[in-house]
Amino acid sequence: MKILVIGGGGREHALVWKLRQSPAVTKLWCAPGNGGIAQQAECIAADLGDVVGLRSLAHRLGADLTVVGPEQPLVLGIADEFADHGLRLVGPSRACAQLEGSKIFAKDFLRRYSVPTPDIYGVFDSSDEARGALASVHWPVVLKADGLCAGKGVLVAGSKDEASEFIVRTLEAREFGSGGTQLLMEEALTGPELSYIVLSDGHDFVAMVPTRDHKRALDGDKGANTGGMGAYSSDDIISPELDRQILSTIVRPTIAALDASGLIYRGFLYFGLMLTANGPKVLEFNCRLGDPETQALMCRVDFDLAEVLAATAAGRLRDAKIAWKPGASICVVMSSGGYPGSFNTGMTISGLDEAAAVPGAVVFHAGTRSNNSSYYTSGGRVLGVSARGANLGAARQIAYAATRQIRFAGAHYRRDIADPVAGLSQTADSVATRV
Repeated sequence: MKILVIGGGGREHALVWKLRQSPAVTKLWCAPGNGGIAQQAECIAADLGDVVGLRSLAHRLGADLTVVGPEQPLVLGIADEFADHGLRLVGPSRACAQLEGSKIFAKDFLRRYSVPTPDIYGVFDSSDEARGALASVHWPVVLKADGLCAGKGVLVAGSKDEASEFIVRTLEAREFGSGGTQLLMEEALTGPELSYIVLSDGHDFVAMVPTRDHKRALDGDKGANTGGMGAYSSDDIISPELDRQILSTIVRPTIAALDASGLIYRGFLYFGLMLTANGPKVLEFNCRLGDPETQALMCRVDFDLAEVLAATAAGRLRDAKIAWKPGASICVVMSSGGYPGSFNTGMTISGLDEAAAVPGAVVFHAGTRSNNSSYYTSGGRVLGVSARGANLGAARQIAYAATRQIRFAGAHYRRDIADPVAGLSQTADSVATRV
């Protein structure tokens, strides 16, 4: 197989790293890629907003399969563009990708099909109306910009002043651009969050081992929301009973509802869940793998990813063999100083070889570029230092030992990823499940 991966972040580096291990893969490209990905795949400049150009690229390269990492091309309809030209791709259609592209669409979908989700106070396109609604909410309250905001368009507000400021930033200042033309206001839930990701070919699906990410910039879950400062996966995140409940009350009903709506979902579907005292509820959908959850997941994959993704694109996921390495894995994100606000780029990165030499560690690049064997920062989230161990304590020890080897001006990372761990036990193998 010749495979093209679309994207250029840590998630895509983890995918390339795992795909490279498949004996079935004879050629691997990544568009646009990054400094680290260039060591394992041929990187090609590309505009992620140009789905016609990406389709032309796949055709010119003769790619047998294209795997899409980020949400932007999916929401713009890259899967439809490829299908119209007979090219195989792992990723949902534009219609299905509305589950991530519009939080209002997703909320309407969940309520229409009675999938557990937080109640809403309303949907607003006027800041005056939104601020007026704050008089009748229970605090705290959750505010969500409707569209794509790179993981930063959500606020859990604890006061009227805090909520009003976010409303003004969203609906008046247009801080989130076209992603903030409408705002959803919903009840806040309590409980641990969980990233539950499945891979579907439109009829069958397999569940990935559950993961949990850390969105806040600072230790103790403080500071601003980010795209993700770390993630972990462990055999004991959730119990088998809770796993069955998530499948029966959320995953199967969602995929069945997509089918009933005439939407054949083919690709990764991410359920952002809150594990409440009244059971799991859906906070959000992503129409692709999470980042940095992917980095932790790929460290535990014990199957041929290329073969499974090819089976997904062909509608033959039922034939796939899925297994997971036991134990635990972790990803610690190293970011530029100031992220998710303003930050400088072009900082020299050192210590990468020393970090990679730590037994059990792997360093995934996100915001980096390379020049003459040297690496420089080029984004907010720079690296994802990852590891797998016999248990979460061992995985944490390895990942943080590697992280401490890496240096660049302004480097920041959280020191509490995966500590402490919530939950009980989780089975380590998944099997294809019929909707």
